[in-house]
Amino acid sequence: MQNKVLILDFGSQYTQLIGRRVRELNIFSEIKPYNKLPKDLSEYKAVILSGSPLSVRGDDAVHPDLSEIRGKKPLLGVCYGAQYLAHFNGGSVEKSNTREYGRANLSFVVENDPFLDKISTGSQVWMSHADTIKHLPENTTLLASTHDVENAAFKFDGEETYAIQFHPEVYHSTDGKQILENFLVKIAKMEQSWTPDAFVDKTVAELKEKIGNEKVILGLSGGVDSSVAAVLLHKAIGKNLHCIFVNNGLLRKNEYTEVLKQYEGMGLNVKGVDASARFLNDLAGESDPETKRKIIGRVFIEVFDDESHLVEGAKWLAQGTIYPDVIESVSATGGPSQTIKSHHNVGGLPDFMKLKVVEPLKMLFKDEVRRVGASLGIDKALLGRHPFPGPGLAIRILGDITPEKVAILQEVDAIFIDGLKKWNLYDKVWQAGAILLPVNSVGVMGDERTYEKCVALRAVESTDGMTADWVNLPYEFLQKTSNDIINKVPGVNRVVYDISSKPPATIEWE
Repeated sequence: MQNKVLILDFGSQYTQLIGRRVRELNIFSEIKPYNKLPKDLSEYKAVILSGSPLSVRGDDAVHPDLSEIRGKKPLLGVCYGAQYLAHFNGGSVEKSNTREYGRANLSFVVENDPFLDKISTGSQVWMSHADTIKHLPENTTLLASTHDVENAAFKFDGEETYAIQFHPEVYHSTDGKQILENFLVKIAKMEQSWTPDAFVDKTVAELKEKIGNEKVILGLSGGVDSSVAAVLLHKAIGKNLHCIFVNNGLLRKNEYTEVLKQYEGMGLNVKGVDASARFLNDLAGESDPETKRKIIGRVFIEVFDDESHLVEGAKWLAQGTIYPDVIESVSATGGPSQTIKSHHNVGGLPDFMKLKVVEPLKMLFKDEVRRVGASLGIDKALLGRHPFPGPGLAIRILGDITPEKVAILQEVDAIFIDGLKKWNLYDKVWQAGAILLPVNSVGVMGDERTYEKCVALRAVESTDGMTADWVNLPYEFLQKTSNDIINKVPGVNRVVYDISSKPPATIEWE
């Protein structure tokens, strides 16, 4: 593939959003750490430099060698990337005297330049920086300004190198997607050919070549990711795919039997394995969220190792890993972005498990997985399922895990999710769930004092899980749900609703 965009990650919280916005233009993007440039740059037709929490004026300023990129490929610097291009090429960057964070509006836009085609004066942009470019390098042309930021956009004369101090990738920059399209399509001459159908054809062909006639074991969860991965693999290798659905004892209420029934008629070879006692026994007494994830990951692999010996000739373990899993686990594919949490299905297999790993979805965001699933003809109800974490309710029970706590949370969660469906709110929410808090609170029930558990409800809207806003659910719904939970679930006497967005909070509590 020689129609890709290379995004160099300098550690910005928005780097992944750049990748998402590029994908929305039907152009494939890859994110690489600034200090690990690909040896072969011929695959990339354009390069974007991300923002960074660092300052180009600091001793720790990142300073990659761009000699094989600058002037040879269309190049766009965003925020830190723009300041980098100015600072190290004869311009000057200084600490800003005014606050340059949040919404701003373009007060000047140059005419007749393809980079800002269809961008008008007054267009809203999003600033997020403490430094500002005071003076541009000599061989540049000013393209746009805001009231407080004179050098908001500029280009280098005689080359296809552009720079902007604002973030086009965030939704607050109303014409940001148009700017990216101008750069990639009009300037870099990239084809907008990255589509679900193209992905399916390319991936199926690659899987056939990679796997051949060998057998693959895949862990199904009932969710979108593993289901789409399964159908992709089935399309490529047919009967050589052996699917296993593991009950880890941390699923939603009745989910084990319902998921197995769901896969009937899809043509997949699925086996159910109830390992709930094994998981809960190994989790007993453990409260640390990272340790809980690792225990679940370890036992999950052990179960699959046991099952793999029952499938004669199995050579591969397939996983439904998607791009956000990789990003949040390995710091933007090894770059400087901060690791948030580990994922049980990322990081390979132990030496004792003699299976190779195949991850057909690892370069896709969640919404892209759904579009691929639709291209494969998967049922809309399955594709519309909310994401559910691999470790299940273990990371929604804060503190140690016991069968009693799991049973309480399953009941609470069922009331919440069923209520969303009855009130026609389920499809308006990207992800929802309940969290069992490690606190007891005083209550009064039937004139008697109670001292029981508190649960938090969480519902967010998002497109890919990288950012999310809490959903403003109707008060009447929350009132009814709270009343049902307290009346119907013994051990719970208080319900709260989480109104935190991501960032700064994450979607899950652990």
